[in-house]
Amino acid sequence: MESGHDMTATTVLDVQGLRLRRGAREILRGVSFSAYRGDILVLSGPSGSGKTTILRAIAGLEQADAGRIEVEGGRAGMVFQFHCLFEHLSAIENICLAPVHAYGVSKADATRRAHELMTAFGVDHRATALPRELSGGEAQRVAIARALAVDPHVLLLDEPTASLDPDRRAELGALLVDLARQGRTLVIASHDEEFTRAFATRTCRLMDGRLV
Repeated sequence: MESGHDMTATTVLDVQGLRLRRGAREILRGVSFSAYRGDILVLSGPSGSGKTTILRAIAGLEQADAGRIEVEGGRAGMVFQFHCLFEHLSAIENICLAPVHAYGVSKADATRRAHELMTAFGVDHRATALPRELSGGEAQRVAIARALAVDPHVLLLDEPTASLDPDRRAELGALLVDLARQGRTLVIASHDEEFTRAFATRTCRLMDGRLV
């Protein structure tokens, strides 16, 4: 347990001794940290310090060379920096895709859950819109709803404020605080210091693939 944290807290994510290299370059050099239920944990540091790579490893998109990652419930949802919505699918179809095709949820249940999430995030009126018809803020909310559709215990966000103006950033922060209050654990890669100061419950700073 880290100092200053409630000792009754539940560890939802545990990362120990993570190492990852690409060719001769060592991207992660033994990174260890934990996140607890309701945390908004920000991984901060300059571009190239390994923040996104850590998120991708937690999401199972990168294979680490050493170390271990344990996620409560085994499931993490990822929101990519550029949202990565499927262009040929409507907003609601994007959200329903993984529950139906990867987890065998019925189309009716997936659609109902998608509408609930979109309503909670204020974008239900955009359900039938294609990604190119959405504003940046709307696309991001749809991407968050899509990540939450499979009910992950940990939500990973990569540079979520990159394309947002100050008002949208404050709205996003409020949305993330709400999710944390509901017991979600959020791990965010960001070099937005202002956003981090305003919304992070804890910060891990990375430098050259190490926590400093």
